[in-house]
Amino acid sequence: MLQHKSLLGSTVLCEHRGKLNPCGVGAGIALLQVQSVAASASASASASSHKRNPRLHSGYRGKRLNLTRPAFPMATRHLSHMARAALTTDPTAERAGRFSLDGDIVLQVEVIPPSQGCACKVVFRMTNSYDNWVLHWGVIREGKEGWTLPAQRPEGTKVYKDRALRTPFQKFAADSSVKLEIADPSVRAIEFLIHDEGQNKWFKNNGKNFHVKLPVKAEPIQDVSVPEDLVQVQAYLRWERKGKQMYTPEQEKTEYEAARAELLEEVVRGVSVEELRRRLRKGNEHREVKEQKLSLSGSGVPDELVQIQAYIRWEKAGKPIYSPDKQLREFEEARKELQMELDKGTSLDEIRLKIIKGDIQTKVSKQLEKKSYFTPERIQRKKRDIMQMLNKYAIKPEEEKTSAKPKALTAVELFADANEQDDGPKLLKKIYQLGDKQLLVHATKPGKIKVLLATDLKEPVLLHWGLSKNNREWLAPPPSVLPQGSSSLEKAAETPFTSTSAADTRDQLQHLEIQIEGSDFVGMPFVLLSSGNWIKDNGSDFYIDFTATPKPVGNDLGDGRGTAKNLLEKIATMEDEAQKSFMHRFNIAAELLDEAKDAGQLGLAAIFVWMRFMATRQLIWNKNYNVKPREISKAQDRLTDSLQNIYRDRPQHREILRMIMSTVGRGGEGDVGQRIRDEILVIQRKNHCAGGMMEEWHQKLHNNTSPDDVVICQALIDYLKSDLDISIYWKTLNENGITKERLLSYDRAIHSEPNFNRDQKEGLLRDLGNYLRTLKAVHSGADLEAAVSNCMGYQAEGQGFMVGVQINPVAGLPSGYPELLHFVIEHVEDRKVEALLEGLLEARQEIRPLLFQSHDRLKDLIFLDIALDSTVRTATERGYEEMNNAGPEKIMHFIALVVENLALSSDNNEDLIYCLKGWSVALDMLKNKDHHWALFAKSVLDRTRLSLASKAEWYQQVLQPSAEYLGSLLAVDQWAVNIFTEEIIRAGSAASLSSLLNRLDPVLRKTANLGSWQIISPVEAVGYVVVVDELLSVQNKYYDQPTVLVAKHVKGEEEIPDGVVAVLTPDMPDVLSHVSVRARNSKICFATCYDGDILADIQAAQGKLLRLKVKSADIIYSLADEGELNGASSNNVKENSSLPLISLARKNFAGRYAISSEDFTSELVGAKSRNISFLKGKVPSWIGVPTSVALPFGAFEEVLADGLNQEVAKKMNRLKKDLEAGDVRILEEIRKTVLQLAAPPQLVQELKSKMLSSGMPWPGDEGEQRWEQAWLAIKKVWASKWNDRAYFSTMKVGLDHDYLSMAVLVQEVISADYAFVIHTTNPSSGDATEIYAEVVKGLGETLVGAYPGRALSFCCKKNDLDSPMVLGYPSKPIGLYIKRSIIFRSDSNGEDLEGYAGAGLYDSVPMDEEERVVLDYSSDPLINNGNFRQPLLSSIARAGNIIEELYGSPQDIEGVVKDGKIYVVQTRPQM
Repeated sequence: MLQHKSLLGSTVLCEHRGKLNPCGVGAGIALLQVQSVAASASASASASSHKRNPRLHSGYRGKRLNLTRPAFPMATRHLSHMARAALTTDPTAERAGRFSLDGDIVLQVEVIPPSQGCACKVVFRMTNSYDNWVLHWGVIREGKEGWTLPAQRPEGTKVYKDRALRTPFQKFAADSSVKLEIADPSVRAIEFLIHDEGQNKWFKNNGKNFHVKLPVKAEPIQDVSVPEDLVQVQAYLRWERKGKQMYTPEQEKTEYEAARAELLEEVVRGVSVEELRRRLRKGNEHREVKEQKLSLSGSGVPDELVQIQAYIRWEKAGKPIYSPDKQLREFEEARKELQMELDKGTSLDEIRLKIIKGDIQTKVSKQLEKKSYFTPERIQRKKRDIMQMLNKYAIKPEEEKTSAKPKALTAVELFADANEQDDGPKLLKKIYQLGDKQLLVHATKPGKIKVLLATDLKEPVLLHWGLSKNNREWLAPPPSVLPQGSSSLEKAAETPFTSTSAADTRDQLQHLEIQIEGSDFVGMPFVLLSSGNWIKDNGSDFYIDFTATPKPVGNDLGDGRGTAKNLLEKIATMEDEAQKSFMHRFNIAAELLDEAKDAGQLGLAAIFVWMRFMATRQLIWNKNYNVKPREISKAQDRLTDSLQNIYRDRPQHREILRMIMSTVGRGGEGDVGQRIRDEILVIQRKNHCAGGMMEEWHQKLHNNTSPDDVVICQALIDYLKSDLDISIYWKTLNENGITKERLLSYDRAIHSEPNFNRDQKEGLLRDLGNYLRTLKAVHSGADLEAAVSNCMGYQAEGQGFMVGVQINPVAGLPSGYPELLHFVIEHVEDRKVEALLEGLLEARQEIRPLLFQSHDRLKDLIFLDIALDSTVRTATERGYEEMNNAGPEKIMHFIALVVENLALSSDNNEDLIYCLKGWSVALDMLKNKDHHWALFAKSVLDRTRLSLASKAEWYQQVLQPSAEYLGSLLAVDQWAVNIFTEEIIRAGSAASLSSLLNRLDPVLRKTANLGSWQIISPVEAVGYVVVVDELLSVQNKYYDQPTVLVAKHVKGEEEIPDGVVAVLTPDMPDVLSHVSVRARNSKICFATCYDGDILADIQAAQGKLLRLKVKSADIIYSLADEGELNGASSNNVKENSSLPLISLARKNFAGRYAISSEDFTSELVGAKSRNISFLKGKVPSWIGVPTSVALPFGAFEEVLADGLNQEVAKKMNRLKKDLEAGDVRILEEIRKTVLQLAAPPQLVQELKSKMLSSGMPWPGDEGEQRWEQAWLAIKKVWASKWNDRAYFSTMKVGLDHDYLSMAVLVQEVISADYAFVIHTTNPSSGDATEIYAEVVKGLGETLVGAYPGRALSFCCKKNDLDSPMVLGYPSKPIGLYIKRSIIFRSDSNGEDLEGYAGAGLYDSVPMDEEERVVLDYSSDPLINNGNFRQPLLSSIARAGNIIEELYGSPQDIEGVVKDGKIYVVQTRPQM
């Protein structure tokens, strides 16, 4: 046998300084040999050893090294083939061996030593080979025995039984090859076998593994150092060749020191610092560093001065984020600047005095300590068009749309329904699947425990059961509880089922009932015996827990309305299977996604609710089922892949899909999940903690890992960091929902506490920190560090039996994105969070375009975005302290950031986008010292609150019904169901935003002199405090004593209940809304309270007598005495003695269906029509009055009496009799019946004639369908006579509803830019010298109807109409717009009746539906252009003053603005 040596002899470094390859490793140091694994053990017996020249060895100590020179013996190896010289493709390659394998097939192994910045390469070539050859291999690490699996592997490599890697040879002509790259310096050798898969033949080296020894780097000598700027360049080169991964701070430090060690090696081997500097500038023969030609000349400028000068340049540039290549160029420029100073004759001392000022040296030294240059205090955000963020995927909540018919109930289900036990709280009601049969278990606890069992098994069934005094133990039941026919055994009893017929079916069932008295027993275990077969619950005994919290009777399933009911029921039937493990649950969820997708928004809501119940531990995570972590992560991977595909294809559902993904975790195929199982063993072995709590946790991890393990790992880390304070361990667990009872509840329970010693602390902190990353990679989709790592790429080498992991960076990330994420990670725990928030938002904005594209790593991007979103919330909450002493500008900036974050996470974000634009305008106004800035900011704040309320309502409508239905099906704790939606809202940035708004509100009110109240009806009152949620819910109630009503919600269209003397609310109804007018007419105090503390104080006085006094723009409240009731305002308290002396006169049909405005009289039309006719020709030409015609009083009754409508008339008479009998539910049916009326031909002809002669378009000219639209609108006006609110109002004041007549005013709709309402006497103050008006964008319906938000309001003195004063800017999010059309306005004989304010009770209906537009005020000249706003508001006020003078009394005027022209569409006396 021949010895096979390296072809180059060894060298001693000190004898060959300067003769180094680019990596700084002597060429002769490479010990490249193919050898048998066992050869080293037998070398002394088979051949003499060969002494080598001494090899350098060093012990690393900080930045310097201490030199030792031990001898290094070289063992001989026995080989079956002689190595022969052969040319290689790389001149640096070392030929390690050449072997004949089979016939003329030859294997040649070459080793290419590492060059600077490059890995060591091993090339396997086979000549004359054919397909199906595989390299079966592993690596040997220093100090380790046996194979380990590196993370860096060629493409196509597969893991073989977690013990080896299998890489196929790549075929080229008659040859094939495999190329390995080994960058890990701890790898000392490669071992391998060759496998011919085609013939299933294995090739070994004399029956042993082939062994290739890799080059060993020599250690640097002592007292050597390199400049820091070169270390940074080298660190950058390492980072670049590793794919520009995102490093954690710990990894960054490790890489930085590794770069230093590489350069120290070269210096030790004789390379001068200047040679290193030149080479790093120019590159080397093996690697061209693109665009990194660092001109670090060998000048006389010390490095520390270059670093300071570079820092000064960076500060002057605004501290931007520099990429590594930009950093290098900055160093070069700084060096050049200082060199120019030297060239001018300036000394180094003079330069030093000039640039080292203040704390600049301290700042630079701190950056050097962090191994980080040019670290900005905040990032510079890019300028973006906010509208590019716009998403418009609004979906209205709706019932489940599915063609699937509800499944027929089984015999057992019918029996369960027919035998529902309502005599006590339920302990358990569940139907178990027994193959194609079922078992009902229904247990209640009304006092004694009742257990009802039923099954549709055909063969006779015997119940084998016991009772437990301790959990799940078997004890024989006492004779007193045994049903008839039972027999007692040693630790059990047996009871036969009896046969019965199932309800509503002919199926035969078997059932039995057991009653158990006393509280000694905690549960009932049982199994079934049928036909000699034992029937269990998935291999375990059935068990009824008597200690479970009983579910109250009546808290039942409901009808599932507003949910994907069929899907929720399917989920409930599969929950038993899902409880086996996370693998089962995630696989079931993946299988249900297609059905959920087809059901739309409600289907996906069903999946989310289910996953959320799981994530909040409301459902069982594991039920005695052993599953490998890799199987869990694979199931997660399957589910999240499916979710990412729906996310890509269904953009309208992205928000709810993000919510689902946030509950699941990323998962991963194979390797990452398996490391959970592998790494814990390595941690135990390395740190000598194999017993106690760590072993119990290890057993749990092997049995079934879960998100709890992330918390447990963090608790252990916190415990170690606290110097082994066990209370910190429990604090972390408890804060995250893990109690001692929960630890004991695992199938592999954790009984013990950690008990480490201080010697273990450092190693465990390091290893558990790395392990936490592995756990988060599987379980924590929303963890920022894990999400960043998955996107930026990382690798983790295997140790021992562990597999390695390599995650490649996501392709196509924006330029500079790694640096941006690095900034975020570096600042993520900062106490001051403003810069962090800006970085987080910039990171979200940068990847947003990728989230809307098809991408093979889309889910990693989604999880990153979810994590960034979540971090915004936590950072905002941490920043509350920063807000305590902050000025309004900073608070507004914070609010804008959180609004932007919420908009980035919302499907339908148009309103949020315009809120964001509003905050931008408000900030600009503040910076420009616009005196209206606070007033405008208050309107944006109010609108933002409305947007949050709308979002909360969406969650409530979409999610809560599913939570309630599924929660009932799965017996979820009722408290968890009740707060389901509330907790979802709290978990997002909406809750943080709401808190910030609450901080800013009082600041704005104080600055804008708004006070704590807006007084809508200024009346003093005394009454008993009653608190209600909605005014609407009590509007028909009668209070028998004076009442101050505190209502959380007031929309604007409600009635004020009898007996109420004041209404106080935090809501913001318009000053001119129906309820506001009602309050003023009825002399009831009505006010909005903006101060939550004041409102809470009033609410706390519930049931007490309160006095309200109006003082200027404030309300003074205090407790009152009973005696004060006598003289207090009580206008709305119902008097039994009399009703208002008002009445209606019956109006008769005058023989005409249509009349022109010249014919408008009190006998034919109401005041609305007459007033608009009166204005014609009396107002100046700059005030427009629309042309009008009308359907007069009596026209409705005449149409009803027409023979065409005989059947409708009969039905109306019948319904009206029912109404008179007190059945108010008939009102809706009457309205529907009116819509069935047919139009008499004479009506059509007369109306057409009058409209055309008046210059109005006739709808029928556009087709019959257009006339039908007009006719429907007319009928809707007539039908509004029976509106609920209108009917109750007439009853309240004793009017004969039958006498109320309805004319219809017909006008052409003016497509308005703005609409307004004027009160020529200020309604809030009663000041007759002051006009008050409100203006909205679009049609006036948003002003007089119940549309949320406020209008622009202003007042104007009548003696100074050119100086309107804005009182408030608009916050209404919606505007109504319409094309050229016709509107049909209600004009009853009761709308302006003195003592009865009928205005607003009846409907005006446009022929065409209005378009709802989300409003953008930021570009509206009414808001941002004083030169436009002032003359427009003055014109509106002047028009009101003119009309008031015409009538000689205060007027309530409605009008519009079109292209700058004022139009008045109606006026009436101000009530």
